[in-house]
Amino acid sequence: MSTSDPTLAAPARAPAESDRHSRHKALIAPLRAAMYDFEEGAVRHALAELAAPDALFRLCHPFGDSTGPEAFYDSAFRDLLAAWPDLERRDTIVMAGADEFGADWVGCGGYYTGVFTGPWLDIPPTGHQVTMRFHEFYRFAEGRVVEFQALWDIPEVMMQAGAWPMAPSLGREFHVPGPATQDGLVPGPHDAAKSEATRQHIVDMLEHLKKHPSQGGPEVMEMERFWHPRMNWYGPSGIGTGRGIAGFRNWHQIPFLNGMPDRGQYLDEITYHFFGDGDYAAVTGWPNMVQTVTHDGWMGIAPAGRKITMRSLDFWRLEDGLIRENWVLVDLLDAYRQLGVDVFARLREFNKARNLGRIAVPGGPA
Repeated sequence: MSTSDPTLAAPARAPAESDRHSRHKALIAPLRAAMYDFEEGAVRHALAELAAPDALFRLCHPFGDSTGPEAFYDSAFRDLLAAWPDLERRDTIVMAGADEFGADWVGCGGYYTGVFTGPWLDIPPTGHQVTMRFHEFYRFAEGRVVEFQALWDIPEVMMQAGAWPMAPSLGREFHVPGPATQDGLVPGPHDAAKSEATRQHIVDMLEHLKKHPSQGGPEVMEMERFWHPRMNWYGPSGIGTGRGIAGFRNWHQIPFLNGMPDRGQYLDEITYHFFGDGDYAAVTGWPNMVQTVTHDGWMGIAPAGRKITMRSLDFWRLEDGLIRENWVLVDLLDAYRQLGVDVFARLREFNKARNLGRIAVPGGPA
C-alpha cells in the first residue's frame, strides 16, 4: 500500500530486543495496514496473526465482549463493512508503554470512514462519507495481544445521519482533528524517562482534579499548573469539544459534577492503566469511573439516583510541559443503558418513517 505513515512501512531493521514498546507498535502495523485498504480476508488474517486464540475483546455498547479474533471480527466489523463497503481506518495516534502494573499496551486513536450506503445498528444510511472516532487499546503478553479494549463514537455516526435521539451537546460537535503537531504516530526508540514524566504529569493532574468539589472550589485543581491556556478537550459526541480551561469547565466539567458530585469517591472499585510514550500519555480502564447520577441530572437525563460505571479511554499530548490536547471517548451509550434509557430504541422510534434500505450512489461503492 502507498502511505506516508512510517509505522506502517516495513522497518529497515527490527526494533532492539530491549525496546519492546516499539516492537509492539510494529506488530500492530499489519492490522492497521489491512484495515486501511479494508478487505475481509486480509483483516481476518491480520487479527489471527496478532491476537492469541483466547484473547478477550471488549468493545463499547451494544457490542460487548467476545473471545478470540474470529468472534470479534464477526461481531464488530462484518456488519460495519456491509454498511460502509469502502471502509477505511485512519490512525492519528499510535503510542505504547507499560502501565503501573508492568503490563504492556499499545494505544491507537483515529477514525473509521467510508460511504454510508446501508443501515448499521438501525442508523439510517446517508449516501455520504461518514466518520467514526475510535480509541483502541491492545495489551500484549509474549508477543501476542491478549486483551483489547475499545470505544467507538457511535453517537457521532447518529449525528451525521441526523438521527441522534438524545439531548444536544453543550460542546462543539465537529470532525475532531489529530494532533496539532502531526506527530501522534510516535516513532521509536522508546524514551522511558520522558514517557514516565509525561505519564506522571497526567496522574498528578487527575489527582488535583478529584479534589474539586469535595476539598474546595476550582482553585484546588490548579488547572494552570497542568493545562496549556490554549488547550483543546476533544470530548465524545454527545458532550462535544471545549477550548481552553473555560471551555472544558463550562461544556463538560461543571455539568458533569452538577449531575454526579460523588465522582472520584469509589477508587477501590476501579482499575486504571496509565502509560506514556514521549509527549503522549493514555489511560484505559473497564470501567475507570464510578459515580451516582443525582442533583441536576446529566445530558438531559433526570437524576435517577443510580450508581453507574463509566468507561473512558483517553489520550493526552504535552507541549512545553503542559497539556495542549486531550482526546476523550466515553461509552455514553452504556451510561444511558445503566440509567434505563435505550438510545437505540429511541432512535428506531424517531426514525421509523425513514427508509432504511440501501442507497445506490451513482458510480459509487456497491
